[in-house]
Amino acid sequence: MAVNPKQNRTISRRKLRRAHFQAPSHVRRVLMSSRLCKELRAKHNVKSMPVRKDDEVKVLRGKFKGKEGKVTQCYRLKWCIHIDKVNVENTKGNTVNVGVHPSNVEILKLKTTGMRKKILERKDRSGKQGSSKIGATDKKMQLVD
Repeated sequence: MAVNPKQNRTISRRKLRRAHFQAPSHVRRVLMSSRLCKELRAKHNVKSMPVRKDDEVKVLRGKFKGKEGKVTQCYRLKWCIHIDKVNVENTKGNTVNVGVHPSNVEILKLKTTGMRKKILERKDRSGKQGSSKIGATDKKMQLVD
């Protein structure tokens, strides 16, 4: 007998942490989201998006606060992203990328692809798409005012 995943909810801290850190790659993609800048938020009516390679981001927290750059790698296994201008020198003198958690960055420019445009349309909060779904009772309630 198949079990509905919505019935298997827990509030146990241990189980929630286990589910988070053992999450598969396709779930980590969604969890590794960042907020959009004010201009993008106004344009697309979306608060956040999963970070991907070639997005331009600005670091908001930590040692590299204020630095802007392009995402060179999304390292899902380590829950971090690598940004081209965020690096340090190691003891051998080589420059090494520093991992930044996506919650500590803000997306300044999205790399738009066909799939991303569909995601933006689906997440749009402006209500343009929802207008066609308004039922008869909702229309009557709008006329009450």
